[in-house]
Amino acid sequence: MPTYQYACVACDHAFEAFQSFSESPLTECPECKGEVRKVYSAVGVVFKGSGFYKTDSVTKPAAKTE
Repeated sequence: MPTYQYACVACDHAFEAFQSFSESPLTECPECKGEVRKVYSAVGVVFKGSGFYKTDSVTKPAAKTE
């Protein structure tokens, strides 16, 4: 289940909530009952395996045979 970060507009209380994709976003602060907003942050992405780099798909020249 995804974890979402929220911050209260009124009291600056920051908290996390575990919600499914189908649930509506939270709108009320658990501390002061004020309005909350979602906090977005960068997501770390790791590419593993071959095929992700320019050098992975370059055709290699044929070896010369005599």
